[in-house]
Amino acid sequence: MNALTRSAPWRGTAWAFGKLGLSGRSLVIAIPMLWLGVFFLAPFFVLGRISLAEAIIARPPFTPLFDRAPDGTLEIIASFENFRFLLEDALYRNAYLSSIRIALVSTVFALLIGYPIAYYIARAPEPKRSILLLMVILPFWTSFLLRGYAWMGFLRTNGVINNTLMSLGIIDAPLRMMHTDVAVYIGIVYTYLPFMILPLYANLTKLDGALLEAASDLGASPTVTFLTVPLPLSLPGIVAGSMLVFIPAIGEYVIPALLGGPDTLMIGRVLWDEFFSSRDWPVASAVAIVMLFLVVAPIMWLQSVQNRRGMD
Repeated sequence: MNALTRSAPWRGTAWAFGKLGLSGRSLVIAIPMLWLGVFFLAPFFVLGRISLAEAIIARPPFTPLFDRAPDGTLEIIASFENFRFLLEDALYRNAYLSSIRIALVSTVFALLIGYPIAYYIARAPEPKRSILLLMVILPFWTSFLLRGYAWMGFLRTNGVINNTLMSLGIIDAPLRMMHTDVAVYIGIVYTYLPFMILPLYANLTKLDGALLEAASDLGASPTVTFLTVPLPLSLPGIVAGSMLVFIPAIGEYVIPALLGGPDTLMIGRVLWDEFFSSRDWPVASAVAIVMLFLVVAPIMWLQSVQNRRGMD
């Protein structure tokens, strides 16, 4: 390897891929595919292998995939008992349904709040637009955990909101906001709102203002103009933003643990309990795989709908 290759490691990587017959477009695709295979597919197969095992008191705490029979033959030990257990136990069904409900409601609220903000930013002139975008991104500069603890200070019984309302005479006794589903909704919407705003903003900036003027000239009211021009044209941004909020929210653990109560049942908490409290890795792996399919299924459906719409 020459000095130029040593001074630029990426050149050595490109040289290695070139030896494998990859160059140009194939090289660009190979790098993310390698990343996907190492950090997604490999852990997924590991989880799948563990989900077919049985829990035991050992290290690791599950049975091996292969075992040698008394006659010396090698046999595969695999069972779908863990998946059957998930279907029969009401705890896991309720956890999945509760997670989907909380994630769906949070996504709807994030869309209702984020769409007007994204529309306003997209129509704002420079440099005001850049300042507004900075304000949207600014929360990412602080720790995710610190933002959750900050909401605890706002929502607790003697927190900022209750103290303010009582000082203004609006309420006589503190409201119970902490350790409720409402607090979880607030935390999720606040945390993932930028993920809704940014895709919508990117889509709405492409909107031609002449279309709005044409609709107004034809006598359409502002409501009709919005429903017939910006809303249909921004559907790709709505879908992208909704997926970016719904997917992480369905498996959220930190926010329900900080703001939710003991009756706030989400699949992220169930996963934590199974892995670290019960030490039942096979059941926990089965829970994770089922949750993955629950997330992937709507994504594939939306992708197929968009592809058919694009062909039309």
